[in-house]
Amino acid sequence: MIKFAFMINRIDGMSPEEFVEHHRNRHVPLFTSIPEARRYVKKYTVSHPVPADGYPGPAYDGLTEIWFESWGDHDAFFASSNYKELVNPDERTFIDMDSVAVMVTEETVVV
Repeated sequence: MIKFAFMINRIDGMSPEEFVEHHRNRHVPLFTSIPEARRYVKKYTVSHPVPADGYPGPAYDGLTEIWFESWGDHDAFFASSNYKELVNPDERTFIDMDSVAVMVTEETVVV
């Protein structure tokens, strides 16, 4: 399993509440509506910071995880016209693309 973690920030002028609203209620349904998401994506999650006493403030406004079974599935998903024409353009309407941090991992179960 190949896992991608995208740490994302909102665009200038967008409040944290507007960012979460767009991410959860506009972008997620758009992402999950394309057939390639059901075909190639094994897991898709979005997370947003919550208050946590004793911890530093969040470095990012959100976290998106996308899991694929293989690099081939990854390539097919991101090369699809539905992703390129529907999902990708929406990302720029709420995500500061210049500040995105990405971690690509393979899971090793320890416990």
